[in-house]
Amino acid sequence: MTRVDFYLLDNATEGGRDLTVCKLAQKAFHLKHRIYILTADHDDAQRLNRLLWTFSAGSFIPHGLGAPAAGADLPVLLGQGEPPATHEDVLITLAPEVPEFFSRFQRVAEVVGGGQDDKTRARERFRFYRDRGYALQTHKIPAHEEWR
Repeated sequence: MTRVDFYLLDNATEGGRDLTVCKLAQKAFHLKHRIYILTADHDDAQRLNRLLWTFSAGSFIPHGLGAPAAGADLPVLLGQGEPPATHEDVLITLAPEVPEFFSRFQRVAEVVGGGQDDKTRARERFRFYRDRGYALQTHKIPAHEEWR
């Protein structure tokens, strides 16, 4: 059964949420997982695409937007729709609703910003998962926390 982790950020800044997504992707990539980052819209995907190249000096996370080109074997993909069948390990989601395809993943990471609207929507998603019996974990991420 899919494990769902909620990452609750203390700060309400967009940059903190994006940085957390990148760090989660980096950690999962180093563990040899295939990751799909579900964004709320095209702008989120473009911003994260750029940030994945620059957020950490000396770090390289092979990634792409949308479906991979024929023959490409990218471990990290970003998009707004359903991911390709090759990505079933980790779903990092910024979507405001629970994606229909979440249960095909081993792990789901729900990244929740510090804003009130983000928290309200996250509570609804939390109830959705809990009411269906999914294993849930909550991680509070302070604004100053350093990830490794």
